Amino acid sequence: MTERERLRDAATDRNRLFRVRDGVGLVLFVAVGAAVLVGVFGGSRWAARESAPVLYGLPGGAWSVGGVLGMVTLLGCGGALSERFGSTVPGDSGKASGVLRGMVRGVCYVAAVAPPLFLLSGLRGKNCRLYELGCSYVPGTGPALLVYVGCVAVLGWLTYRRRRAVPEVRRVLERERLRKLRKKGRGKSRAAAR
Repeated sequence: MTERERLRDAATDRNRLFRVRDGVGLVLFVAVGAAVLVGVFGGSRWAARESAPVLYGLPGGAWSVGGVLGMVTLLGCGGALSERFGSTVPGDSGKASGVLRGMVRGVCYVAAVAPPLFLLSGLRGKNCRLYELGCSYVPGTGPALLVYVGCVAVLGWLTYRRRRAVPEVRRVLERERLRKLRKKGRGKSRAAAR
């Protein structure tokens, strides 16, 4: 057996070893990932169903809980969509601050998604019998969900209108400034001045 054949066989053996190791790693990753997802979603649903009656019993009841959760969703969406967390700082290497920005953006995404999941966990389950306590309707979820949807819709629309109006006002003011400069003869473009 020549040196070339021995190297080729050794490379083939290493490739087989990597394929088996990669396959086992992939199966373990999927199994652990599925267990974590089931645990996170099941645990969060259980925690939400246990804490919802306590929150709905506070002063203001389900109405205030729905409004607060609506504000949390809007703030989370605003933070997740903000350009402030996407750009780098001049003179920064970007590694540490990039990780921090990613973590802040992740928290904003969770803040945007968690409130509707909390509210939906209080509704009656799909294949649920009335006598089962684990999936029955949590009293107060309906009003909280109604206020949540109203808060997100109204405040989201107002925020959208404001974000659209601010640049428009700036454009109008800039046009007015240029018009006044043109009246004085200083607002001509370079091409018109030649």
